[in-house]
Amino acid sequence: MLEESYEKMLERAYSQLPPSTKKRERFEIIQPITQISGNRTILFNLKELSDQLGRDTKKILKFLSGELATAGSIEGAQAIFQGKFSRETFERLVERFAKEYVYCPICHQPDTKIIRRDRLYFIVCDACGARSSIRKL
Repeated sequence: MLEESYEKMLERAYSQLPPSTKKRERFEIIQPITQISGNRTILFNLKELSDQLGRDTKKILKFLSGELATAGSIEGAQAIFQGKFSRETFERLVERFAKEYVYCPICHQPDTKIIRRDRLYFIVCDACGARSSIRKL
């Protein structure tokens, strides 16, 4: 009897979840493709990264430029940074961006969005419904 009611409650809970949380595939961040050209570093797949992470290209560029302490600009689907930086540096920074601004701090799912309330920014999770404050992008 208890087992049957548990199954019904479980089915009802699953039916209320958004479709994106039912997927069982792993979320993996694509590797940044970079090339050093003279005294500049070109990130070729900035647009792909922003599409995969679900964040604005300009916000990712601002984050990367701030962390690298250099100027960066967008040209088409790529970004150009002043200075020579390794691919590993970009990998580490993109992973940090995802940890701070994409993954939910409660359930660690990437199904999130950023909203602004008054002067504060929050990351809201579509999977668990949690809302956590973040620093401004």
